[in-house]
Amino acid sequence: MKLLKHISHKALGAACVGALVVSAPIALTVTATPAAAQNGNQLDRAIRAIRAITTMKADFTQTDRNGQSLEGALTWRNPGAIRFEYNDANMLVVSNGRTLSFVDYDVQREERWPIRNSPLGALLDPNRDLAQYGRVVPTNSPNVVSIAVQDSERPEFPQITLIFVDKPSAPGGLELASWVSLDAQNNRTTIRLRNHRYGVSIPDSAFSYRDPRPSSRRPR
Repeated sequence: MKLLKHISHKALGAACVGALVVSAPIALTVTATPAAAQNGNQLDRAIRAIRAITTMKADFTQTDRNGQSLEGALTWRNPGAIRFEYNDANMLVVSNGRTLSFVDYDVQREERWPIRNSPLGALLDPNRDLAQYGRVVPTNSPNVVSIAVQDSERPEFPQITLIFVDKPSAPGGLELASWVSLDAQNNRTTIRLRNHRYGVSIPDSAFSYRDPRPSSRRPR
């Protein structure tokens, strides 16, 4: 996908085109075995934690496979609105709840697509059923929940693994600590969140942006 290649080149990679996997997804089927029941409960907990977020701000660090890092601020408001703003890069990733946009001011370029068809749809589209795309990945800690998410109908999107940690004060009792994205070329991008703030006031203007294109190139 053209946008995915452009974002990877700009060190965004799967930071945005991903909301948020390490193998192909399977539909959740809970059987009577204790392990399956536990996995079902963990997946349900993760889904509830994501949906329980009304608003959130956090700082993030994005690291690519070569160890290069970018830092910035994440702003999130359910349903479907999110903003990644980079400290030292003149670009944005913004969703207004309907459309996800990648904005690069250095090259005066904007690309966007409907949120339901975006790699972040699993996180941001309220009509998506995460249970159909997610599976629990075993971890070495009882306080960590790892969920692999990917839409099998869109293999061009990266595989993304969401990492949650137990935190009673977080919505749903789980805090999204990081995610890891792996694309078809085996390019791995890790996003780590810190300094989470929940229930903060976020205006609509947080999910708007200045059009990067010269006026002569804008649609008329």
